[in-house]
Amino acid sequence: MKALKPLEIEDKSTFQAFFAGDPPQASEYTFTNLFMWRNKFNPSWTMLEDCLLITMNPPGEPNYGLFPIGRGDKRKALSVLIAMLKEFQERPKISRVERRIVENFVDTSKFEIESDKNNFDYVYLSEDLIKLKGNRYHRKKNHLNRFKKTLKFEFRSMDDVLIDEVLQLQEDWCEFKECADNQDLFLEDQAIYEALKNYRLLKFKGGVVLIDGKVEAFSFGEILNPETAVIHVEKANPEIPGLYTAINQMFASDSWSDVKYINREQDLGLEGLRKAKESYYPVHMIEKYVLKEKA
Repeated sequence: MKALKPLEIEDKSTFQAFFAGDPPQASEYTFTNLFMWRNKFNPSWTMLEDCLLITMNPPGEPNYGLFPIGRGDKRKALSVLIAMLKEFQERPKISRVERRIVENFVDTSKFEIESDKNNFDYVYLSEDLIKLKGNRYHRKKNHLNRFKKTLKFEFRSMDDVLIDEVLQLQEDWCEFKECADNQDLFLEDQAIYEALKNYRLLKFKGGVVLIDGKVEAFSFGEILNPETAVIHVEKANPEIPGLYTAINQMFASDSWSDVKYINREQDLGLEGLRKAKESYYPVHMIEKYVLKEKA
């Protein structure tokens, strides 16, 4: 059995090849996502017969696996992954498993299957987020128009020159939200720092809104599959009305008009985040499940 290897930036091309050969739908399956959150989840990986096997090893919590991805024998790879995880716990879990994977590759007579609703991804039509057409987007469109009329702003694509200013906004945002006293926000702050500091190597797309020459909002994401982009992060000065609506619409228009869908990740069971994501009317959800072998 192959030894697991901790995830490093040098592994990007290997992961990209697997994701390109077996395009995912769930937001967890991008190299940027796995890399930027590695301090929280400590991902490790190996390969087995054209499948990529990934384990997540969060400090102080039970290990779990992500469902194998690749063009190889997923069922065999799943058995090997479970055997690896059994070295650490008696009944390991496989998490963030897409519904289509459950339907096509999981023997339901052997596994307990539990819905993981807090990690369902919200997926939108790009056209909806860009054009904000119709009555259901009336309030969003008003917020955007008011923002455009009342503030002197500029939208720019993220680049090396802007990274330090984006990091400064993140620092200011964290001070405002008291990240140091909230473990989840503290870990998110670390993840954003990791992504931005490795911007050149990760090569995701980003956008910023400047007001009076100062970065006041930013967002970044990347292609998830041929039809879908995924947005990893969106931050804005919370004291500027309409700014979140503006960065959402402008980044979608600038970077993602050539894909059909935009995946804006999960709500993590947080009511405020759920309401914010629902307010943009997702066209569908990426349902995810947790697998555990039956006793």
